[in-house]
Amino acid sequence: MIIDDQVLHDRADVLAAAGHHPFARHALWRDVPARAYRRGGAVLWLLPPERGPGADAIGPAGPVLDLVVALVADGVLRPEHRLHLPRLDPDLVAGRLAVAEHADWDFHWTAAAPPTQPHEQRVVRLTEADHPALDALIDEAFPTTTSRPGDPRVVDWYGIRAGGRLVACGADRGRGDIGFLAGLTVAPDQRGRGLGAALTAAMTRALLTRHDTVGLGVYPDNVGAVRLYRRLGFTNTHHLTSIRLA
Repeated sequence: MIIDDQVLHDRADVLAAAGHHPFARHALWRDVPARAYRRGGAVLWLLPPERGPGADAIGPAGPVLDLVVALVADGVLRPEHRLHLPRLDPDLVAGRLAVAEHADWDFHWTAAAPPTQPHEQRVVRLTEADHPALDALIDEAFPTTTSRPGDPRVVDWYGIRAGGRLVACGADRGRGDIGFLAGLTVAPDQRGRGLGAALTAAMTRALLTRHDTVGLGVYPDNVGAVRLYRRLGFTNTHHLTSIRLA
């Protein structure tokens, strides 16, 4: 059960309670009403409608799980809600919550401009006219991505062309206080040529003109991507678990 003094209604208060952690600064969008709950050093905030039903949290895993269980009992969190939580052991979650999906991923961030990469000069900002080409590239190269043309979370798309064809793309989803790179992908027949490094570096550099920090998410078993991002300066890591309530 949640009591009144555990509820936060102001974005600034939520950020302060979360210690202004980069993940919270990314997830709590600007100019969007915030509602959050805290317990034992953990803070959990509800997602805005544009991101779909669910919540994010930061803090010790035990109190975070306690908050989730209490909010499920109170009816605030319901079946099908998606939660992005500090790394949780699947057995611990299964013992307390009915979960339909469980996936671990890492949030990386940097406050420094990356080393200059070959082909960076080929990275351009895309427009709505490029959406059909984006859809085609994403279908071919990264069909499981959650970033698509028309996604309200996306601020801008960037890409690289070769012979008039779009061969690499990435989304700027910096809706919070920090920049956020998403949907980074390269056409299969163009991989191994440094285009992914060029795209990531150029986008990071562009976003750092508007933000003091840039973040991105990656699955830890994507060893090649993790190695690339670390080489480009994304050396800070926050370990997360995403679950969908059954």
